[in-house]
Amino acid sequence: MPEQEAQFAIDRSGPAPVLRVTGDWTIHTIGLIDAELRLVRDIVEDRPAIVDVTGLMDLDTAGAYVIEKALHSSIAEPAQMIGKHPVAGRMLAEVRKFTAGCDALPEPVALWRQLLERIGRGMTQVYDESVDTIGFFGETVVACGKAIANPGRVRWLPTFAVAESAGLNAVPIVMTLSFFIGAVIAFLGKTILQDFGASVFTIELVGFAVLREFGVLITAIILAGRSDSSFTAQIGSMKMTQEIDAMRILGMSPMEMLVVPRVIALLVMFPILTFLAMIAGIAGGAIVTMLTLDISPTLFFNRLNDNVGVDQFWAGMGKAPVFAFIIAIIGCRQGLNVESDVISLGQRTTASVVQALFMVIVVEAIFALIYMELGI
Repeated sequence: MPEQEAQFAIDRSGPAPVLRVTGDWTIHTIGLIDAELRLVRDIVEDRPAIVDVTGLMDLDTAGAYVIEKALHSSIAEPAQMIGKHPVAGRMLAEVRKFTAGCDALPEPVALWRQLLERIGRGMTQVYDESVDTIGFFGETVVACGKAIANPGRVRWLPTFAVAESAGLNAVPIVMTLSFFIGAVIAFLGKTILQDFGASVFTIELVGFAVLREFGVLITAIILAGRSDSSFTAQIGSMKMTQEIDAMRILGMSPMEMLVVPRVIALLVMFPILTFLAMIAGIAGGAIVTMLTLDISPTLFFNRLNDNVGVDQFWAGMGKAPVFAFIIAIIGCRQGLNVESDVISLGQRTTASVVQALFMVIVVEAIFALIYMELGI
């Protein structure tokens, strides 16, 4: 049987507008009257309407949808139906669930209020992150204490694997950057001190800067970007695949299985990397001073030994375990906080690197104040 053309008419003689629909209202016929049917919304406006289905033949969900949208795009009350049809009442009621008007848009918020709200939310997040980090720090200390008391519980094979990937594999980049940092310090020192006739003091400048500050700081920055993000990505991937949940079900502690090996590996490798960074930085500064100031290697190392001293070396090395612990804790904690989606993994990895770099700079400043008060 051929489909009949969908038609409609509006009767506005009564208190409520009446939409009379006739013919077949299906997905194949409504396209011809869709544009005209939209004008019904302007006629009905927000008033309750009536739909007359006496002449309605075939009806599917597409036809019921356009009727419902035309009659009440914004009011909450359903249309009254007159006439009899085997499925019209049920279909109109069903599509009504999905065509209810949306809530009104909220009023725009003033820019100054948005700024204050954003600052407030940021401070709340900083507070929550600080509290969670302190709590995780305590858990890590307890777990490391148990590992020291019972070394047999430590997973030594993963510890050595982490030491290789996070420490040994970082040696080339750490030494290369430290070499160039030492060379740059020597260039700057020579350029500035030469104007005062004191270019020979470039040796002391290189020694103090590399041994006390830049050796350990460059190492911390590289590991914060390299190893810290690696810890977060590795543990976060395990969290996404529910491997950590499986560990807990099997009675294994994620702290012992994942966190402690990384902390131990970084505590061991960080001082070694710092020592190598100091050697590379001194070498870079020595080469520059020897080439630009015509200073012999003997004079360079004699002045370095006489005027810098080993105390500056230990002042720099004393920061290494602290930086290692901070970087390992932040990387592992952010990895354990990853949720079940890739977006969370990316966000946590970014937050891990940013927090680690921030804490490295803050702790470096604290060490500078402590050393100043102690006269070191």
